[in-house]
Amino acid sequence: MLSTALCVILALLALFLASGLWIGVSLFFVGGISLALFTNLPVERILGSVIWNNTSSSTLMALPLFIMMGELLVRTRLSEDLFDGLTPWVARFPGGLLHVNVIACALFAAITGSVNATTATVGKITIPEFEKRGYDDALSIGSLTASGTLGILIPPSMPMLIYGVVAQASIGKLFIAGLLPGLLLMFFFCLYIAVMSGVKKKDGGDIPRYSWGERIRSLPKILPVASLIAFVLGSIYTGWSTPTEAAAIGVFGATVLAVATGCLTPKIFWTCVVGTVRTNCMIMLILIGASFFSVALGFLGLPKYISESIIALGASKYAIMALITVVYLILGCLIDGYSMIVMTVPIFLPLVSALGLDPIWFGIFVVLLVQIANITPPIGFNLFLVTGICRHKIGFISRAVFPFIAIMILFAALITIFPNLVLYLPNMM
Repeated sequence: MLSTALCVILALLALFLASGLWIGVSLFFVGGISLALFTNLPVERILGSVIWNNTSSSTLMALPLFIMMGELLVRTRLSEDLFDGLTPWVARFPGGLLHVNVIACALFAAITGSVNATTATVGKITIPEFEKRGYDDALSIGSLTASGTLGILIPPSMPMLIYGVVAQASIGKLFIAGLLPGLLLMFFFCLYIAVMSGVKKKDGGDIPRYSWGERIRSLPKILPVASLIAFVLGSIYTGWSTPTEAAAIGVFGATVLAVATGCLTPKIFWTCVVGTVRTNCMIMLILIGASFFSVALGFLGLPKYISESIIALGASKYAIMALITVVYLILGCLIDGYSMIVMTVPIFLPLVSALGLDPIWFGIFVVLLVQIANITPPIGFNLFLVTGICRHKIGFISRAVFPFIAIMILFAALITIFPNLVLYLPNMM
């Protein structure tokens, strides 16, 4: 019975997704048809309950606030200031200004929480500069494409927030848990750039030397971003505020920065509001549809059935995590990250819990795999975004970003072997 239901649901899911329907709507239909075919439950009442529970969640109030914070900051001169402020500090490293791609993306993403905003904003500044200086195209474009996804792992992160709601895990602990892995991944990106720049010997040519005085004078261009990051995350870590309250603080700080840079006009403010509403509605539609789909699976008992079937195979913990990784990499070629989280977490979380793994750790593991999905061909969103910034086609960009995908996969294996890399900070809270 359960195996038949699973086959029917997978077939329906493939059919609706292939039809071109919005993912949220497709999941509504699959969930409703599954309940109607295999149970006698009142579908309308269950759907109403799911919609109410998702839209009335106080935790989800943080979602539009963080989106609004990112919208405000994208429309300030913050990205130009970041590039100018970071240049004196990284120019003499092996790989030169390519490190600005990684560090600026990490800092900018830590505030906006948006992959597309980070990649587009930083890329418009750095790519023309790198081309003019003669940097290796594959390294500059690959590092931008991969580093733009750091916003998923470095808090505040929309996918982390969605995972926390679906898994009923602490949002604050998830945010703090992502900090150390995000910084480590940033370091590995920089290390790869330094090594490959030495191998290819295309490091931007004659880079001017900066004195310590010039470095110190550049700090005011970096400090606004660093201060806002520290304030938002510090308020969560110390328990001074909840993630929702921290998001409100972030919006206030972003508004102050936008006013201080003289960029906030009534027209721009209205554009930010409209952008926030559109993005929030898109995410909420996916979340509600996928939640209804997950509830349908739960009523049918499929998550438990899948979990028990996999455990019965007698595979080791690492083999099971490798299997889960492969599933996410395949899904990353087909659907967006938000849908991946809300569709798969209710299925895999019971399995992971049965293996004795921490839900907070699994949240960071899933978010890292979603990060990879953003740059996985053929539909990794960041690949298409970068084609609009540089003069190369998607095939070249896919090849350029492949080494960074390999680094992320190896990093996923690293945090699986050493879970304390993720859990050290949240356990200190």
